[in-house]
Amino acid sequence: MGPQKRLRGSLPKIGIRPAIDGRRKGVRESLENQTMGMAKTAAQFLEKNLRHPNGLPVECVIADTCIGGVAEAADCADKFAHAGVGVSLTVSPCWCYGSETMDMDPLVPKAVWGFNGTERPGAVYLAAVLAGHNQKGLPAFGIYGRDVQDSTDSSVPGDVQQKLLQFAKAGLAMAEMRGKSYLSLGAVSMGIAGSMVNADFFQNYLGMRNEYVDMTEFVRRIDEKIYDDQEFQCAMAWVKAHCPEGKDWNPPAMARSRAQKDADWATSVKMAIIARDLMIGNPRLAEAGFGEEAMGRNAILAGFQGQRQWTDHFPNGDFMEAILNTSFDWNGVREAFVMATENDSFNGATMLFGHLLSDTAQIFADVRTYWSPAAVKRVTGYELTGKAASGILHLINSGAATLDATGQMTKDGDPAKKPFWEITPEDVERCLKATPWAPGMVEYFRGGGYSSQFLTAVEFPVTMARLNWILGQGPVLQIVEGFTATLPPKVNQALDERTNPTWPTTWFAPLLTGKGVFRDAYSVMNNWGANHGAICFGHVGDKLITLASMLRIPVGMHNVDEERIFRPSAWAHFGTADLEGADYRACANYGPAYGKL
Repeated sequence: MGPQKRLRGSLPKIGIRPAIDGRRKGVRESLENQTMGMAKTAAQFLEKNLRHPNGLPVECVIADTCIGGVAEAADCADKFAHAGVGVSLTVSPCWCYGSETMDMDPLVPKAVWGFNGTERPGAVYLAAVLAGHNQKGLPAFGIYGRDVQDSTDSSVPGDVQQKLLQFAKAGLAMAEMRGKSYLSLGAVSMGIAGSMVNADFFQNYLGMRNEYVDMTEFVRRIDEKIYDDQEFQCAMAWVKAHCPEGKDWNPPAMARSRAQKDADWATSVKMAIIARDLMIGNPRLAEAGFGEEAMGRNAILAGFQGQRQWTDHFPNGDFMEAILNTSFDWNGVREAFVMATENDSFNGATMLFGHLLSDTAQIFADVRTYWSPAAVKRVTGYELTGKAASGILHLINSGAATLDATGQMTKDGDPAKKPFWEITPEDVERCLKATPWAPGMVEYFRGGGYSSQFLTAVEFPVTMARLNWILGQGPVLQIVEGFTATLPPKVNQALDERTNPTWPTTWFAPLLTGKGVFRDAYSVMNNWGANHGAICFGHVGDKLITLASMLRIPVGMHNVDEERIFRPSAWAHFGTADLEGADYRACANYGPAYGKL
């Protein structure tokens, strides 16, 4: 389908603010070209290396003039407001007047890149303006290259590049969420705390609104045919051709008839189309006379209750959730949606973080079982080795995980999950072939349905994360970087069939540090904050930490190397020996990004 903007509102831009020494008659004039050139270099670098998750290019907006004082700062702020700037980057190679040139917008994440040179030291301005930001309660990220550059050197050093990208991607993620919706399809699933949707969290920390639709809306739209029937017929043909049925594990006396199974397929496909329409709208509905329904809810994220009120009578939501969370469907390759199983809004929000930071589809899974090496050997005779030597976590949930997680895609010869604009038809075909759809276990899903039944059969880097709400504390983020693990087929079968063989499995081996909760895989599992986890391709823990600091969400557990951590400069003033404690203190001091609760 190609890149497209499917949500209301403009895409956030990155604003570049070239700050300069305001003294005329020699000083400013000698710096104009270098300062504006630094801004243009930063803009070119960011535009070349970043895209929005929908595949569209990131646009940078540069102030019309260098900023030497408050008047030009005001002109820049006005331009940025009209241009839709959501992220602010100030650059300078020289001394400037800190509080006169700084960005004062409290809702826009901001960074300052001070050029490391000796002729007109930008580092002095960087230190001064960061002190101003900290004194005024407007935290900013400081970017300062390790090595001195010549004044004529217009390149961007590697360490500066990494910080520019980390800040900009996190800042864009924050801006992408602002003004969008979380769509709750149903209510609380089986007493799961995460599906008790916390509107204060979404409003005050993410800048989002909450929308609520009862699950009976699916019944109404199915019964009254409020969907694109032409698309439905196309989707059914695609499902028949590309979604093979797996083994029916139900006892014969409980198995659903062929007619019931065919009807389940039809309902499951309609549910997927309807859920998407509820999230983003569909102009085809307006053509059919359903103007209100055509609008959608501008939902960047949704969750479906499902169990049990829906699934005791209707087909489960597994196909709907899995195909929406996948980077392709019957319409072709497209940006993955983000939908949480069991309406677990906190896991959904964590999935959204991962999607916005990595541009890839996310896995929703139960953090179900810790398998120790001794337990695996006792049950199967197999001895875990390598990254899995300390044990593995079984990540599995009823078929809602993205099909991108089959491990059938490759990038530069290695297995990977990719942004949708890099996915090939061959990638899609392999993912589909690796995914049989097993009839749902009727003891769980009395109304039938289908669950994806794949195995993540390759090793690649992943990051598991989870937001939890703690009374008196607020949101806390947990992060674990690690790798998917592979097991011999017979070993996998023996372990898989002890739980539910109709569901997709990913084996996860956390990266261990030998300290604290990361001394072994058991301790990771034992300290996990909820029954679900969001799993993102790649080691993105550092990006999650940067985004969390912008939102004022403390990180209570992570295994990210200290040199990769990038937070606003103010965090150093809350303690440098205990960075985790300093993070809590800083977040408590500044409060939620969009207002105190």
